[in-house]
Amino acid sequence: MSINHTDKNIVYEGRIGKNADHTAQEIYWSGSSIKINFEGTTVKAILKDENGKNYFNVIIDGTKFDTLSLNPEKNTYTLAKDLPSGKHSVELTKRNEWTYGTTLFYGFEILGTKILPKDEEKSVFIEFYGDSITTGHGNEDYSGDDKSEGDVTNNYNTYAAMTARNINAEYSCIARGGIGIMVSWFNMIMPEMYYRLNPNDVNSKWDFSKKQADIMVVNLFQNDSWILNRPDYVEFKQRFKDQKPNEKQIIKAYGTFIKTLREKNPTASIVCVLGNMDITKKGSLWPEYVQTAINALNDKKIHTCFVPYKNTKGHPKVEEHKVIAKALTQLIKSKIMIN
Repeated sequence: MSINHTDKNIVYEGRIGKNADHTAQEIYWSGSSIKINFEGTTVKAILKDENGKNYFNVIIDGTKFDTLSLNPEKNTYTLAKDLPSGKHSVELTKRNEWTYGTTLFYGFEILGTKILPKDEEKSVFIEFYGDSITTGHGNEDYSGDDKSEGDVTNNYNTYAAMTARNINAEYSCIARGGIGIMVSWFNMIMPEMYYRLNPNDVNSKWDFSKKQADIMVVNLFQNDSWILNRPDYVEFKQRFKDQKPNEKQIIKAYGTFIKTLREKNPTASIVCVLGNMDITKKGSLWPEYVQTAINALNDKKIHTCFVPYKNTKGHPKVEEHKVIAKALTQLIKSKIMIN
């Protein structure tokens, strides 16, 4: 039984587009997911990866997890076989970030009796804007090398995806490792990326009116905090020439970005997160910058969540993501989802 990518019983989460001839869905962003319910014993997916560097989680019945490594050719991948008769679900979630290339999804092939109705639509939609912490850079890498490849990076096990599951929310992750609000480790900043459907295309625009977020979470400034102390770095020079931004300019830049998100989502609750890398280390002024920017906006639906410094090397591991998820989930449940 062939299930086309346009089948109404497939549930997509994340900003997902279509290829030029509309024969497949285009998967870009970390954490993007594809799910279907069915009765059958074998399920396969037809996929083509741009560079053969993307990895996906294969989740069967919500409990059995495998990692799928893709190659550049169009292939039919067996996701599960010899399943017991009865009802099943399969979900694919993208582990690594969009810089590894776009994946085309053409559909499923199922050996079974029928496709089952999709799950009930989730009542809350949460969207995250972040950097490598939010993508999950190396969160499953315990070698000490702090690698970023999809075999050791798993967005499903980030604080962002955990928080979404904790509140049973539809999930979207707009993030890239190394990105900042004022300056990044490459020639793009979040105000130049946040609006994109296809992150590779400056002219590809997400329709915010089509899908309004109920909660928007921003976890940025970690990279700004580093690069602003590196006046010889090429991106510092490109953005600021030879003049480091002062505190007022830093605060204004953050507030301006939050106001931009507010304009796109007039009714959303916004949570401004910092942590748990050294931006929240004792003595850091960056939490004060963010709090000052938020106070100036005088918006009762904007909250802050500053998570203490983890005091370990490299990017957060899964256990350290759980700390952020716990704090963020508690804030959302106590201050946003109180009704």
